Amino acid sequence: MNGSVRPALRLAVAAAAYRFRESLFLLPALIVVGSIVLAEVAAAVDRDAGPVPFTVTMHSSTATWLLSTVAGATITTAGVVFSLTVVSLQLASSQFSPRVMRSFIRDRLSQVVIGSLIATFVYCVLILRGIDGEAGSVAPRVSLTIAIALTVVTVLLIVAHLDHLAHGLQVGEVVRSIGGEGEQVLAAEAAVSRTEQRAATRYPPVGVPVLTVAAPRDGWVTQAPGDRVLAAVEPGATVCLETRTGAYIHAGEPLATVWPVPPSPERTRRRLIRTVLIADSRTMQNDIDFALRQLVDIGLRALSAAINDPTTAVEVVLRIGSLLRRLLTTDLPAEGVSGAEGRLLLRPWRLSPQEYVAHGFDQLRQAAPAQPQVAAALFRVLNMLMVHVRQSGREDVVPALRRQIDLLLDALRSTPGLHDADLERLATIATGTADPADHSKLSDETASRPAHQ
Repeated sequence: MNGSVRPALRLAVAAAAYRFRESLFLLPALIVVGSIVLAEVAAAVDRDAGPVPFTVTMHSSTATWLLSTVAGATITTAGVVFSLTVVSLQLASSQFSPRVMRSFIRDRLSQVVIGSLIATFVYCVLILRGIDGEAGSVAPRVSLTIAIALTVVTVLLIVAHLDHLAHGLQVGEVVRSIGGEGEQVLAAEAAVSRTEQRAATRYPPVGVPVLTVAAPRDGWVTQAPGDRVLAAVEPGATVCLETRTGAYIHAGEPLATVWPVPPSPERTRRRLIRTVLIADSRTMQNDIDFALRQLVDIGLRALSAAINDPTTAVEVVLRIGSLLRRLLTTDLPAEGVSGAEGRLLLRPWRLSPQEYVAHGFDQLRQAAPAQPQVAAALFRVLNMLMVHVRQSGREDVVPALRRQIDLLLDALRSTPGLHDADLERLATIATGTADPADHSKLSDETASRPAHQ
């Protein structure tokens, strides 16, 4: 029992930490609580300690005016910052994709600025109560000095936030951020893969009784760590995950199957449910495919008639190429993993390298024929990936990349309004770089027959 509680607790802690990062409330709330504690400590120092060097001396009437002005200004500015944040979310949703909004919500500087503004307001209000209203009295020095310091720091943070927001709304920064997060997830998945012991897949014969564990709720599968799934079943058992991280599952659908049927089916069912985390929204905790989904969404939005920004689409293609360059040559968690005491985990629904290629390029390829420069970028990136995977010994991925090139070439040949010179140039880019031996064959024959060899 204790062994099943600990994995569930670790999953809950990891999920809570991720929600904390993506919350506009939690970190500002903690900063405000810190300001309350700071106000109480500063007041206690002013009461009990003697004169503290390097503190500001000010009459109580002047200090009251100053603190009142700072409190009013900070709470007003907090409203302005909130408004700027909402506007940036609206711009990100309309210009890029609704899924990109999470990058702006989880921006740490925005959370710190909002928290600092409200914390400075709360601190000044709390300090005001300790100022003596008698004429000629001196305001608490330590409390007043800290208030002035908080005000200066908050002003600097506001300026930094405006600069950060202006740069953060640039498409290059948005796609760089998404790609960088995807690479972090990829590195974490590769580290997990190195610790797992790969095993041959072994599925039950037809008719063998199995325990089917149903999903307890609708939502996105955000975590399904292999070691914890293995620890949830009995020694000698085989557990097959009927879903994958990043997939949407409906309540009552098979979540996992276990065989042979354990002596305590209900206990095994409860333990397995606790090891697979289902959330209301999709996250990038262990989901590399979600990074590709966001990048593709930005590219599709850029190629839409409403926005018509092929330069952004080209940048998205390049970023997808950078991410796939690492992904296609990285050893990801295997389909079959063995655990202690004869346990076996099967993950038949995990994405293959070929599926990652399809997810990264299919929709952009379908939208690219109307924009030759985007098609050229796709050809160059696909050729670069073909060369890279060949050099890395991943020949099994080459057909999937070659298929993308062939399909795009076929679509370009049937695109109305595309000049023959443009088509010839694109065919040269498509076939010449991927296979240097075909350079001498780039002629009218190349444009009249399929590029697939």
